[in-house]
Amino acid sequence: MATPRAQALLAIVLGALQSLAFGITALWLLPLLTLAWLRVQLDGCATPARAAGLGWCYGLGWLTAAVWWLFISLHRYGSLPAPLAALAVAALSATLALYLALACGLYRRWRPAASAGAVALFAALWLLAELARGLLFSGFPWAASGYSQVDSPLALAAPWLGVYGMGALLALSAAVLAGAWRQPAGRPAAAAVAAAWIAAALAGSGPEFSRSTGEVSVRLLQPAVAQDEKFASRHMPAALQWLAAQMTASPAALTVAPETAVPLLPHQLEDFAPGWWASLAAHFAVPGRAALLGLPLGDFERGYTNSVAGLQAAAPGQAPGAGLPYRYDKSHLVPFGEFVPPGFRWFTEALNIPLGDFDRGSLRPPPFVALGQRLAPHVCYEDLFGEELSRRFADPATAPTALVNVSNIGWFGDTVAVPQHLNISRLRALEFERPVLRATNTGATALIDHRARVSALLPPFTRGVLDGRFEGRDGLTPYARWTAAFGLWPLIVAALGIVAAAAMVSTSRRAPASPP
Repeated sequence: MATPRAQALLAIVLGALQSLAFGITALWLLPLLTLAWLRVQLDGCATPARAAGLGWCYGLGWLTAAVWWLFISLHRYGSLPAPLAALAVAALSATLALYLALACGLYRRWRPAASAGAVALFAALWLLAELARGLLFSGFPWAASGYSQVDSPLALAAPWLGVYGMGALLALSAAVLAGAWRQPAGRPAAAAVAAAWIAAALAGSGPEFSRSTGEVSVRLLQPAVAQDEKFASRHMPAALQWLAAQMTASPAALTVAPETAVPLLPHQLEDFAPGWWASLAAHFAVPGRAALLGLPLGDFERGYTNSVAGLQAAAPGQAPGAGLPYRYDKSHLVPFGEFVPPGFRWFTEALNIPLGDFDRGSLRPPPFVALGQRLAPHVCYEDLFGEELSRRFADPATAPTALVNVSNIGWFGDTVAVPQHLNISRLRALEFERPVLRATNTGATALIDHRARVSALLPPFTRGVLDGRFEGRDGLTPYARWTAAFGLWPLIVAALGIVAAAAMVSTSRRAPASPP
């Protein structure tokens, strides 16, 4: 029997080990096996406090290994001393791990005697811990467990249950396997779960809920501007010249440039490239051409937004050049990067990062209707919130036919953050059965089809363009339907119901018998 200290250390190591699957999805078995180990250990804990501590250790290893690259933005680009940057990442991971600690403590306290009940409680509490991390205090769902399963048999559940439902099924499967590990009576259930996973793997793909709306040629731009040069005035003329050249020479019908590809307000461009904006707008004023371009918009009086401009020929009745034909403003802003949470101004003042103080855009923006498609742009971090993107699917007649993610994660260097974010986009493709067009500053710039297959990919951290075609899709997945109508409440209510039932049974079991 391992000592408590050795057990805690092993929990940290296994939590860190399973985080590999978020960047290398071929390792999808790791989370399943380490979760099964965690449930076995929780069942053997003497007290709920001990179980909570073990869960916190597992969560600490998991999250620290998954988001260690935040250190780069804080230290290399933010000029925060290395010890303080490391401490900040550790503090974030330790705080977020508290959700899992609470879930593990409650599991040990309310664990039913029946095996099926214990399995259900473990999965429900796991789900609630992930939902809390993804929703509370603006949410930080990076490395939610479902993302590790984008290439596993559980991917069949994505268009039905989404990433959080996939995480719950992962926890359920792990709990069943753990039951077989401890007791022979649990082996039939484990065999049934294994058979279900094998059948899903052999099936390959599930039914299609969408239909084609036609193909469109597209060019995705990857400027690969170093993060410490992006906002430097001496580098802007050359960067803007390359951007304009690639956009105006594009053979594709649609051209997409990444988040803050233009790091200036349109009127500021005249100082660096006179006539640049007018020339670009004129080029895309020709029918059959369209572009989406990331840049900041606004002014001092009305506030600023992290936005995407849509350029195309003027609509009937609209004068050519009459403002922006389309504008999308980012709605889910990044804490510390795009807004400062109350009480943390001291922290942001310690950083040497050009932080924004942006306004939020609409939660239900219209699509960019161009080239026979309805394109749904979203900016970088918003890709993590499928339940928010689902609001755009509330009306099937105006639902997007393709998702367009423009990103700049150059803040995090050449790290695992790049493939992690690519797999997040692939999960969105599965949830909504839509292609995802990713145009990024440093990677991963990619074309993803509605089955989450990467059909074309640029090497990260290289300047280049990606030319290809995508097929738009119409029709709604079950996930798009229920999240557009109810958000994540069906999952929350179902999990809370299971937990409440287990808590009542546990309380009644411990209650002293009434005197005769």
